Amino acid sequence: MLIGELSRRTGVGERLLRYYERVELIRSERRANGYRDYAEETVETVRQIRALLAAGLPTRIIRRVLPCTADDTTLRPCPGVLDQLRAQLNDLDRRATSLAAARELLRRTITVAEERSG
Repeated sequence: MLIGELSRRTGVGERLLRYYERVELIRSERRANGYRDYAEETVETVRQIRALLAAGLPTRIIRRVLPCTADDTTLRPCPGVLDQLRAQLNDLDRRATSLAAARELLRRTITVAEERSG
């Protein structure tokens, strides 16, 4: 499929798809006219990339996880990646704790402001 079709089916812009290819997250073949031609399974790969990016993983780790994807599209980390995944999970936990504290502070500030103005 051409890049426009891949973009339409995944909701990811063509420019970002070209970036994914440049950093070796996805691959394409070139047609005789020079257009990129993507395999059908690239749709699922792009969805996995988006999910992993949303989880906060950098592309360098994603590049190491994707080759270990099972035939059923289940992600399985390749050897040597598990420590990096644990570190990323710890970082997400720290950020979640920090955000929860900030949220509570904001909630208290709003409550106090509403009580004083009411």
